[in-house]
Formats: sequence, C-alpha cells, structure tokens
Amino acid sequence: MAEQATTPEQGEEQTFLEKFAEVSAKIGNQVHLRTLRDAFATIMPLYILAGVAVLINNVVFPLFFAAKSPELLAVQYWGNSLTQGTLNVAAIILTGLIGYCFARNKRFDNKLSCVVVCIAALVVMMPQTVTATLGTNLVATNSADKLAASVNVPLATVTAALGDGYAITAADASGVLSFSNTGANGLFGAIIIGLLATTLFVKLSGIDKLKVNLGEGVPPAVADSFNVMIPMLLTLSIFGLIAALLHGLFATDMMALIAAGVSNPLKGLMNAGPFAVIIIYTLANLLFCLGIHQSTISGVLAEPILTMLIVDNMATFASGGAIQPDHYMNMQIINTFALIGGSGCTLMLLLDTFIFSKSKVSKNIGKLAILPGIFNINEPVIYGYPIVYNLPLMIPFVLLPDILIAATYGLTCAGIISPCVVMVPWTTPVFISGFLATAGDIRAVIWQVVEVAFGMAFYLPFMKVHERVQAKQALEAEQAEGEIAA
Repeated sequence: MAEQATTPEQGEEQTFLEKFAEVSAKIGNQVHLRTLRDAFATIMPLYILAGVAVLINNVVFPLFFAAKSPELLAVQYWGNSLTQGTLNVAAIILTGLIGYCFARNKRFDNKLSCVVVCIAALVVMMPQTVTATLGTNLVATNSADKLAASVNVPLATVTAALGDGYAITAADASGVLSFSNTGANGLFGAIIIGLLATTLFVKLSGIDKLKVNLGEGVPPAVADSFNVMIPMLLTLSIFGLIAALLHGLFATDMMALIAAGVSNPLKGLMNAGPFAVIIIYTLANLLFCLGIHQSTISGVLAEPILTMLIVDNMATFASGGAIQPDHYMNMQIINTFALIGGSGCTLMLLLDTFIFSKSKVSKNIGKLAILPGIFNINEPVIYGYPIVYNLPLMIPFVLLPDILIAATYGLTCAGIISPCVVMVPWTTPVFISGFLATAGDIRAVIWQVVEVAFGMAFYLPFMKVHERVQAKQALEAEQAEGEIAA
C-alpha cells in the first residue's frame, strides 16, 4: 500500500510544532531557569511541612481550646516553631539551594562553596538596621554598670508621656535580621541575588590566576577552599560595595529595590486576573501534548511566582491576617482545582472511560492508570492512552484546565469559596485536597465535585471522537493487511 503523501499544510503545521517544541526545550534547559526549577523542587517539602503546621495550628487546635486562651497559645508554640524554621527562613534556604543547583547544572566541582557564597551575599545585601515591632515592655540597661539588673518599663508608661494620639509601636534595631527579608517576602531577593552571586563566583573561579596552589600533600578539602578563596573574597566584596553605595547614595538596600521593582510587579501580573496564568498553562499543556513535560514552561515561568504567593498566604494565615485579593491566584489553586488527576485533568477522562467507553484498549489502559491518576500522576494516560499527538484529546487536555483556573479564581474573588492558604502535596487526591488547601472549607469540596462532573461532560464527546478514529484506523489496518495477503 502506498505511503500517504504529506500535504503542504500538514508540513507547515509539523514544522511549526517542531519549532515550538525546540524553542520550549531551550527555554526549559536554560541553566538559570533550570536551577530555579530544581531549587524550588528541593525546598517544596519544607513548604508542605509549613502548610501542615499552619493547618493544625489554626484549624485543628482551635477546635479543642478556647480562642486566645493560654492553653491554645501553649499548643500553638509547636506550629509557630515549625513556621519559624521553614517559612521565616525560606529565603536563606532557597538561596543556598540555588547556589548548589547552579553549581551542579554547570558541573562546577566545589558545590558547597557556591552555597556559602549565595547565603553570604544575600545577608550582605540585607539592611543593617530594621524596624522592629515593640512588645509590651521596654528594657533599659545601666550603661555604666554592666552587671546591674535590667529595668523593664511598661510601654504604656512611655507612651503616656507623648502627646494625644501618639503611640510607640516600633523602633529601629541593629544587629538583627528581619523575617520580612529572610522569609516569604525575601524569596525574590534570594532568587536574584543567589543567581547573580553564584554566576559571578563560578566565572571568577574559572580564572587560573585567581587560584591559590598549595602544592601536593595538602588535604583535598583544604586545597579546594584555597582554590576558591580569592574568587569568594572578590564576589562578596563586590556585593558589599553595591550594598554600601545603595545605602550611602540612595538610603535603600537591594532587598527593598527587588521587592519594589521585581517582586511586586510580577506578583501583580499573576493576579491581574487569571489571564497570564492561563496563557502560560495553555502553552505548557500544549507542549505536553507534543511529548515534552509541561514543567519546561510552567515550571520556570509561573510556578516559582505562584509558589511564593501561596507561601505568603500561609504566613498571613498563620499570623491571623486576612488574605488579600492580590494573593487569590497561587500555586495551590492550580494544583488543587486545575490539575485534577494531573496535567489536563485526565482523571475525568479515566472516569469517562470506565463509564462510557466501548473500547477494550482504552478500558485496559484505564485500569492501569486509575490508581496513579487518583494521586495526580498521569504519565500513563498521556503516553499510553495516548494524549500525545492525539488531536481529539489534545483539545480538552489544553482547554479544560484553563476553564477551571478562570472559574476557580472567579469563585474565590466572589467569596463563594475560601482562598487557598495551605500548601498540600500535589499528590493529594481530589476532594481531600480542596478541603485541606482552603483550611476546611466544605464549599471548596463541593466545587471540586462540580469540576469533576463538568470535566467528564467536557471530555466525553472528544473521547467518543477518539474512539471513532481508533476504530477507523483499525479497519484501515485490516484492509491493508487483506490487500497485502491478496
């Protein structure tokens, strides 16, 4: 049987898809973006642990103890400790991971030195004086007699000496680091400073003239530290000079500049309606249909920013604050409401297969894929059903998540479901994930039920078309075999 010729239109379409896949792969493999993706994947368990602590502290414990009671405050110390060791130092941990992942991706031998440089550079760029919130007492010490007992002065007593309407709420403090820089609000600073510092350090370390050769017989750890000593000194000195110039000339610091010029605009872009997120995930899921994992696009362009937003929400929820509308769109909305069963919401396709499909092949694949699909792992569906290069199923695979992102965001803005405030593992099954992510909002579970029903109805006609195509292809194959036999 003669091979079917390719039409010019098909050739142009194939060329476009190949170019799209090639460009996307290059973006995903860019060393800085790949480093960022790897670092966030590594730190993710800490965010999940923080989410569990926030959920138990603010939802479970209040069920057993009276609000603001000493007993409640005592048991919440556990969750507050975990929050302090995860969310409140997330920027420091992330920048160290960026250094390590960058060194690994660049095949740099001394990976630990990159971790050291990144963390040190981040702290160098932080302000040396921060504004601290005052407690109920002020502590005074005797400057002449260091052994004299300290005196605690009630803040109200000092405030009473001020004019009407004035109160002392904060004071400048030195010798401390602020959680606003080391925690969730400092993540963008950690990313930018970490990437810049490790890039500069690796480049300087590649200059042979800057290496200190101690000769043979020196322990490897000592030799490695001296090889990078001068590049490390130069890198941190450059960052120190920048910090001094920003403070002396402009009375600011790099963390504040990054927050104002990078962090806030990017967060605003992700929350200026769901459009930017939808565009990114449309491209990402289309890429998955071409056989390249969607994280190549979404993992480097959207997920870091969306993850920061849910981390912000966890910190706000843990402190008892209200979630602001500019944080309604976040990574947990995507994982919980728009990736049910994995990318493309393929759990709905599997449910359609079991209930409505007449194809034995599809049902057999469904039996193999249903258990992983419940836990949002759907590579068996994507490559086995398949979704890849299967036009009838590519359409709902790409469009359904977009519809669910927009609808969930709209319901959150309307107050019909609560904002996501807890990061739960992406493998959490549907219904459980909605309940946990919204800190126990049953309306979120009801919405997930509606999503599953809608997704099944959306996938069904495309699944029917897919089965007709399968049947036609099988018939043509039988006829071809008959012609060859004849």
